[in-house]
This record gives sequence, C-alpha cells and structure tokens, in this order.
Amino acid sequence: MKDQRHVSEAINKGLKRRYRAEQRFRRIGIAAIVIALLFLLSLFYSIISKGYPAFQQTYVALNITFAEDIFQSENLRDANYLGLVKSTLRQMFPAVDDRREKRQLYNMVSPGAAFILQDMIIDNPGLIGTTQTVWVPADDDIDMFMKGKIDPTLPQSARRITDNQLEWTRALQEAGKIEKRFNTIFFTAGDSREPELAGILGAAAGSFYTLLITLGLSFPIGVAAAVYLEEFAPANRWTDLIEININNLAAVPSIIFGLLGLAIFINFFGLPRSTPLVGGLVLTLMTLPTIIIAGRASLKSVPPSIREAALGVGASKLQTITHHVLPLALPGMLTGTIIGMAQALGETAPLLMIGMVAFIVDIPAGITDPATALPVQIFLWSDSPERAFTERTSAAIMVLLAFLILMNATAVIMRKKFEIKW
Repeated sequence: MKDQRHVSEAINKGLKRRYRAEQRFRRIGIAAIVIALLFLLSLFYSIISKGYPAFQQTYVALNITFAEDIFQSENLRDANYLGLVKSTLRQMFPAVDDRREKRQLYNMVSPGAAFILQDMIIDNPGLIGTTQTVWVPADDDIDMFMKGKIDPTLPQSARRITDNQLEWTRALQEAGKIEKRFNTIFFTAGDSREPELAGILGAAAGSFYTLLITLGLSFPIGVAAAVYLEEFAPANRWTDLIEININNLAAVPSIIFGLLGLAIFINFFGLPRSTPLVGGLVLTLMTLPTIIIAGRASLKSVPPSIREAALGVGASKLQTITHHVLPLALPGMLTGTIIGMAQALGETAPLLMIGMVAFIVDIPAGITDPATALPVQIFLWSDSPERAFTERTSAAIMVLLAFLILMNATAVIMRKKFEIKW
C-alpha cells in the first residue's frame, strides 16, 4: 500500500508539472499575440496619424478678373494666367510694394493656380470679361501652418514661412478667404514636384495596368502548369527537378526577377523601359511559382474518387480534369492567385530595376505608356525633403494597405464561400 501511495504521489506531481508547463506555454503564446498586436497597432497608428492630414488641403479664395485685354492671342493657353494670380494678390494686399515682400506674397499660393485658371478658360471661354471667385491650392508651407505643423512662436529663421506670410495668412483667415477642404487633387492628379499638386492617380493607373498584364499571363499559365504537373506529368527525375525549381523560385528575392526582366525583356527584346508591359512581365515571373504551388495543392485536395467515378462512366482523362477536377479545385486556385496578385501589388524592388522609378506626371493611358506604380511612388515621396510629402507618403501607404487588405479579404471570403469539405 505504501508503494502504491508513492507511485500515486509521483504521478500527481508529474501531472501538476505538466499542467503548470501547459499554462506557462499558453500564457507565453497569449503574450506573444498581444505583443504582435501592439506592434501592429502602433504601426497603423503611426501611418494613420501622419497620413490623414493629406486628405485635406488648404485653399485660398482669389477674386480673379478675366479682363479681355489679357486674351488677345487666338490660343487661350498663351494668356498670362500667372500674371492674373499675382495681380489679384497685389489687389488683396495693396500695402505690399517691396520686391522681396511681393515674392513672399506670390509664394502664398501654389504655382498650379495658373493652370487652374487656364483650364477654367479653355473649358468655358465665356468667363472672359467676368470676375470669378476661384479657390486655388495654397503653397505647401502655408498648408503645413494651417494644419498646425509649423510653430508660429519660433523665430523666423527656424521656420519655413516668414512673419509677413503669417500676418497675411491670419488676415485671410479673418476675411474667410482661406480654409481647409477635402484634397481631391490627391486622388485625381499625377506626380508633381509641388506637394500640394501631387496625386496618386498616375501611380494607381500604372499599378492597375501592371496587375492587368500580370493576371492575364500568370493565371492561365500557372493553372496550366499546375494541371500538367499534377495530372499528366510522368514521375521521373525531370519532373522532380522542375518541381524543386518551382519551389525554389517561390523563395527567390524579388530583386532577382527585376534583374532578369532588365536583362531579357529590356536589353535582349528591346521593350521600352518604365512601362506597365515590362512591369507586368516581371511580376508574372515572380507570381507564377505561388500560383502553381497553390494550384497543385488545390488539385491534390480533390478526392481520387471523383476521378475514378468520371473515368468509370467513360470520361477521358482530359474530360475528367476539365469537367470535374478543375471546377472543384478552381476556388483554391483563385485564392492563391489573389494572394499572389496582392504580393505583386506591394512589390517595389523589381520595378525599380526596370526603370519604373522615373518621374511621371501624365496619367498612363495604356500598357506601353511610361508609368510608375504605387509602391514606387511611395518610395519616391519618402525621399523628398518637403515636409508635406511626408504626410502624402503615409496617405499613399494607407491607400496601398487598403487595396492589400481588400484583396486578402476577398481571398478569405472566396475560400470560405467555395470551400468544399469532403
């Protein structure tokens, strides 16, 4: 009886140790998840807190008189629109007569104000001879001051706006001629050297055309390769070598694909640099291994009984695959494709290697037009010295993250909706 009690006590002690170890492991796991979530939340907080001001832009109201004597030329684009802006600012502040002060006054509004007036007249020549109140973007430094990013109590040498500009800005505020509005330029314009005129539409269009090429090539090629390797390829050393290479390509750094695209598509085939066509070809090479691996996994998940039943009723091998196996595996293939496309959307290094880092102002209209991509645009803005580009960089990251979250959420929803449990 004494020996049995000793054995029972030893077993109980061992169980208590295991239970304590299990509880410690669970607490460590929960702590790891909490720490990861805290890091993620701090990252999102940093991006959002810096980026959300970019969705607002400071505008200044100018009472522009489109005098007829300014538009003597038959070409309305040749009119002195910049002179109109300057003369209006001088009328608003008639006490400014020093050349240096005039230069500071003109710098209160964006250089793009003249182009806004030009577009107004070209779209509606009937405005000639009238006086219109036009809201034009303020200079980025004035915008930073209006958003509280510049401390007016600092000495003039320590801030980017002068005492005169502070005084004129306060006068405009009292007159109700300066205010913050939703920044539509950020979503409707291409890149610019001026932060208040910079937008993401050109980069978004470039990403769209690039992903269109990537999807159009990688999905059919990836599905065909997965079907062949899984259903038709004989089991030999050549097939094994191909499978190993596909798995290895999935882990190759993305910049290697950029070097490959530079060497083959640009240097050898002579395709134009900095175009969505070349970018799509490079990202296709990078995305194919992911789609092939996901496609093969989806085909393996289809039970052999489906194939056996189709073959048993007289279907050929090809009919079995196309009519029965492939439709059942397609949801998993689509999920893998979306994940691969999301990975391609966020890639920067391979696009830098093929020249999509160029400064592109115009919105690309096709796959052969010079373009950049959203991740590359973020890279370019992050290297700009102006403080206003910092918030636009974070805002562009927010837009990119929104697209990535949407694509990954679509993949999850599709997997849940079309998942078949055998």
